[in-house]
Parts: sequence; structure tokens; C-alpha cells
Amino acid sequence: MTSGGPGASASRAARKPSINDVARIAGVSYQTVSRVINNASDVNAETRQRILQVIDDVGYRRNRVATALVTKRSTALGIVTSDSPRFGPIGTLVALEKEARRNGYGTTVVTVEEPYEGSVEAALEALEDAGVAGIVVIAPLLTMAAPVWNAKVRVPVEMIAAGVSSTPDVVTYSENQELGARMATQHLIDLGHTDIGHLGGSLHWFDARSRKRGWESALRDAGLAPGLYLEGDWSPRWAYETGLRLIDEGALPDAVFAVSDHTALGLIRAVTERGLRVPEDVSVVGFDDVEGSDFFLPPLTTVRQDFGALAHASLEVLLATIEGREVIPSPSAPTMVVRDSTASPAS
Repeated sequence: MTSGGPGASASRAARKPSINDVARIAGVSYQTVSRVINNASDVNAETRQRILQVIDDVGYRRNRVATALVTKRSTALGIVTSDSPRFGPIGTLVALEKEARRNGYGTTVVTVEEPYEGSVEAALEALEDAGVAGIVVIAPLLTMAAPVWNAKVRVPVEMIAAGVSSTPDVVTYSENQELGARMATQHLIDLGHTDIGHLGGSLHWFDARSRKRGWESALRDAGLAPGLYLEGDWSPRWAYETGLRLIDEGALPDAVFAVSDHTALGLIRAVTERGLRVPEDVSVVGFDDVEGSDFFLPPLTTVRQDFGALAHASLEVLLATIEGREVIPSPSAPTMVVRDSTASPAS
């Protein structure tokens, strides 16, 4: 006769497998299982594989709080991000969370909003109080950077911000967006264009500043003067309305580097509505390679950001800082994707 009633059976069925269960089934000690979980090197390959198989079979998940108590090392990272819905910050956040999990870290995400002077400081302090090992701040806006630099927290802090240098207290990492803008502009130069304009983003954004610098430097290196430049708000609507105005005024350049794919989309619609053609009348290059940009009409030539590579490298930088290792971050490189929205200028 079995002891306990239906409630006890349900309780046992619902109980999560423990590290002791894994050790018993694998026929090893608790300490050996712990070494495998923590990637220690002093376990032979056959035993390691057997333990990993048992872990997979029984669905064991380690208790991060207990692990932190034993190892005296937190297994959680904090991520601070703005409430911007734009492609770059969202793509970076998703990639960072995935990369942290691959490295055995849980994440706590805090979204901040203006005024950043107060919300960023409060977010950093809350994450430090929660016991995270380190914090990544996704900072696309200039107004987010100062509170990060001025914050007084005792855990390592890394800021992801394009074209920004590290400080003694805050290491900075980013994709090389200036290089991406140079690549986009150089592509148009190589096609034979000399009148190359730039529909830019808000200069309150680090990304917009980096992309503008890349456009300017590519033209100057080619002996060309920077052409039309207009600062916008990243939106398709702004680019559409601006494109209509430029066409009506006869001021549309022969080629345009748009600060984002959504900006390019708005411009292409304006060009089409005025009876002109892309790329026959104007070549257009975007930036981001958002999902669906290969289905624009025409398919968009653009610069692809590799958020996976960005997340991998930035997390390596943060973990090195946490572990006290010296690290010299080198920005990850974007990729040029050539499609049908660019061509040599008409004769």
C-alpha cells in the first residue's frame, strides 16, 4: 500500500527535479553534477555527456539563486533600454537577451523614459539592488548617455551607443554604423553618382550622427562635396512628405542615402507618386535591412545590421569586465546588401 493520498501523488508529480536527482540517476556525486553545470574542466568527457543527458531527460533546471549563494557569483544581468519602438533598440534588446541565455545568464529588463536624468539612475540602482552581475544600457539617445556616465553603481556597466568612446567607469560598444554609412555612400559613388543626398534621422540619436559622418566622409574622400542633407524623425511619413516637396521644387538628388529602411520606404512612395522611377530617376539606399525590405518595390539596397554579432561581442565585453579581464572592444561591422533600388545614373 502506497503512503499518502492523491494530493501527495500530485505534489510528487509536480516537484521539479533537483540536482540530487540528477546525481542519483547518473550515478555520480552532487559535486560532479555541480562541476558540469558550472562548466568546470575536471570532469571526463564520458561522465560529462552522461550527466548532460540525464539533465535533458529529467528536465532539470538549476536554481539561479542557490547557484549564486554557493558560487558567490550572480547569474543575472540587467538590461536598461529606452521606450523607443525603433528597429535598432528593439533588435539589440532581443539579441542581447538571447545571447545572455546562451551564456547561462538570466536577464532583468528595465525600460526607461524621459526625463532620462531620473529614470536611468533609478533603473541602474534598482538593478544593482537586485544583485545583477553587470548591466548593459542600450542608449540610442544622447540624453541617455550623461545619466549613465554620472551614475554611482558598484557593478560593471556597459553602454551600447554608436560612435561613443568608453570612459574609466563605463565601457562602450556598438556596431560600426559610420562604416555602414560609408559603405552605402561608396556604393553610390562606385555606380557613378556625384549628386548624393542624405535624408537623415534626428541628431538627438547617436545612430543618426554616426551615419551622417559616414556619408560626409565617404564623399569627401572621393573628392565630392556633401550634397543635400535634411534632418528628419526616422519616419516614412516625414520622408514621404519631404520627397514630394523636393520633387516639386526640382531639388531631388540623383541618389539618396536614407538613414533607415523606413525612411527609404517613404521616399520611394513619393518618387513613385510623382511619376518618377527608382532607380532609373533616383537611386535609393537604406540602412537596417528590416524584414521585408527585399519586398519593397523595387527591392531595397541597404546596409544590414547584425544584431546577433553585436550582442555576442557586447556580452563578451561585459563578461570580461565582470571577471576583471582586460578587453579592447572593436566595433562589429555591418554588411552591404545590394538589390534593385540602385543603378548607374542615366546618361
